[in-house]
Amino acid sequence: MTSLLHTRNAVALSFALNGFCFATMVSRLPDIRSALDLGNASLGLLLLAISIGSVIALPLSGRLIDRYSAAAVTRFGAVLVSVGLTVAMTGVVTDLIALTAIGFFVDGIGIATWDVSMNVEAAEVEHRLERTIMPRFHAGWSLGSFAGAGIGIPMAALHAPLLLHVPGFAVLAAIATWRAAAAYLPAKEEHPDSATSTGWSPWREPRTLAIGVMVMAFALSEGAANDWLSLALIDGYDVRHWVGVTGFTVFVCSMMAGRLYGPVVLDRYGRAPVLWSSAAAAFAGILLIVFGGSIVLVGIGIVVWGLGASLGFPVGMSAAADDPLRAARRVSAVSTIGYTAFLAGPPLLGLLADHVGTLETLLVIAALMIPAAATVFAARERRAPTSAAAPDQPVGRAEH
Repeated sequence: MTSLLHTRNAVALSFALNGFCFATMVSRLPDIRSALDLGNASLGLLLLAISIGSVIALPLSGRLIDRYSAAAVTRFGAVLVSVGLTVAMTGVVTDLIALTAIGFFVDGIGIATWDVSMNVEAAEVEHRLERTIMPRFHAGWSLGSFAGAGIGIPMAALHAPLLLHVPGFAVLAAIATWRAAAAYLPAKEEHPDSATSTGWSPWREPRTLAIGVMVMAFALSEGAANDWLSLALIDGYDVRHWVGVTGFTVFVCSMMAGRLYGPVVLDRYGRAPVLWSSAAAAFAGILLIVFGGSIVLVGIGIVVWGLGASLGFPVGMSAAADDPLRAARRVSAVSTIGYTAFLAGPPLLGLLADHVGTLETLLVIAALMIPAAATVFAARERRAPTSAAAPDQPVGRAEH
């Protein structure tokens, strides 16, 4: 027997460790580029191996969870991440680009399976607690990435060996995740109407696809800020490099604040009003950044955009999992749509930026808030409220 509080903390740790592993690798990208003697374009192609592995694994993750449980798939993903990063760093230090690409491909599969399974488990915990907490799990991912980057900075400054730093922390994270998954909720009983029913697919459900469109727009909003906000400020306003980086840091902090405090607003007003407000905030924030002209208005725009971008993805995960029996495959489908946009969208924006300007390209993201707002209706709550479970309530086998 385990308690919901224990399970909640275990899922939060899984999110943080996933973000930690990702940031640990990213913090050493300059060293990886130097060691392999690559240019930016070549490094981008190498990192595409991670994206390919993730996109292949995302739609399969739901089936794995249905068959083996979220805990087993989370452990599987964490192990693959540690193995993939070990192989990749071995390829870097031995100057074998092909081996590095194979390692990154395995890492991408691990990231995807780990991500979908922990989101499915997070949605189940949210159901049991009967209050919104999904955005806080995603804030945990951001906190973990900050920790990974925070450790990576001195490691890079001290020229710590790549094969010691990246795989070492990835293995420790995998061990911690393996232990955390032991506190996941027990696997659900089989049910005749479950997602394993023959012929059923979330890809044929209008509601699931509408949630996917909403998540796609918000995921692309976040991904575009990650890749282009600093450069948009530098190119568009001719500010110094550190000012551009500061602008991105403000965006990340604003988005994390939205995820930490968003559940209070969601529980009070409901998903649809909050998500419509989020889309409007992201739209207005981007317009302030592009047309504001002054540091004050642009700064306000960054904060507003960060708040607007913060809740779409995690709330989309919650909405996809409203029916616990079919949560795994629906979350897998929505994640596939969202992450494909997150990974593929920013490079396409880069092609557009060459023609219209980096700052002006952000207007594409503002325009995407229109279909995001139009599909918010699909994310409305579908479960009737019942009495809330106490955080320390013992949990047995799930009953649905």
